[in-house]
Amino acid sequence: MSRSPSLPERPRLELDPDMTPDERLEALREHFTEIVEVNEQLTEQLDAARDRQTDLTDEVDQLERENETLKTSSLYIATAEELTDDGVVVKQHGNNQEVLTEVSPSIRDDLEAGDRVAINDSFGVKQILDPETDARAQAMQVDGSPDVSYDDIGGLEEQILEVREAVEEPLINADQFREIGIEPPSGVLLHGPPGTGKTMLAKAVANETDATFIKMAGSELVRKFIGEGARLVRDLFELATEREPAIIFIDEIDAIAAKRTESKTSGDAEVQRTMMQLLSEMDGFDERGEIRIIAATNRFDMLDRAILRPGRFDRLIEVPNPDIEGRERILEIHTEDMNLAGDVDLGAFATETDGLSGAELASLATEAGMFAIRDGRTTVEQADFHDALEKIEGDDDASSVPVAFA
Repeated sequence: MSRSPSLPERPRLELDPDMTPDERLEALREHFTEIVEVNEQLTEQLDAARDRQTDLTDEVDQLERENETLKTSSLYIATAEELTDDGVVVKQHGNNQEVLTEVSPSIRDDLEAGDRVAINDSFGVKQILDPETDARAQAMQVDGSPDVSYDDIGGLEEQILEVREAVEEPLINADQFREIGIEPPSGVLLHGPPGTGKTMLAKAVANETDATFIKMAGSELVRKFIGEGARLVRDLFELATEREPAIIFIDEIDAIAAKRTESKTSGDAEVQRTMMQLLSEMDGFDERGEIRIIAATNRFDMLDRAILRPGRFDRLIEVPNPDIEGRERILEIHTEDMNLAGDVDLGAFATETDGLSGAELASLATEAGMFAIRDGRTTVEQADFHDALEKIEGDDDASSVPVAFA
């Protein structure tokens, strides 16, 4: 415990009767100066004491709150299963014990079957809790818009138009669909080889709309414990309902929507259980509201027929490798900020890149720049693009050759 500071010595004034008036006045001035200094010291000590008192008061309040918390019994999570005239039937989480208990009239007016509640040791309902939402579902919500626009996607003009018609238009011009008397497409499935721009299309949609964008990979819905994946799917759609208008993007959907087999393993059964929940959420009994679904896969042949039917995915959009015009446009996009030499002809070079995807063309532009840096140049020449093409084709050939082990 800190000790209180000692008080300054009190100034004393002793006047000699034989002093002249000037000497007496000077003595009074010195005494006044000493009194002012002592007053300042006492003021500082008083301020410090008040600050210390405030700190101690806050500490005492905190200790009192902690003491009250320790004295208070813990509350348990339960679900209100049924409301009756005699009270409410609650099921405690963990042991699934069901108990008929009473509830105060102030809480009963707002209580409904299925609500999460907090109960004490006597099973008395103390408060109504907010609905439970998996934190992993909330983590999949995209807060900031991706830095991708439709202008950054080359060679997919028809696919962009179909996606905008199916996803953007129902959210922006919902009245137009009602006037015509048709239901807007509920989902869009993008399929095609890897690297053709399926994910970029989804990012552009997220950037161009004000709707809540929720993204996930199909593998994220595959969980270890029984029912956990289905619960995550349900929470994702509940989150979208709370935030609607919303767009849900499922990448690599083949991870959970592959064709069903007769496999009896627990892992396959859990994946199929998750897919059943996804099918129900996409086209179930309840109206889905202003929620649009975009999915992407490069294994279209693996998907179960149930998920491909209209009502779940009304538009199946193929995203192929770009044609010559598309390849030229993609090269223009990815070389827009590059310092190209005057001899670079992207149109002529595009004829040599038949079969390359958009991702490979982006990598080719980067490799061309790397070749220029290797030679100590600040401009990228036509030869750099040819060297980059040879390198990428060589890497592809090497990756297709099986490795022999001794």
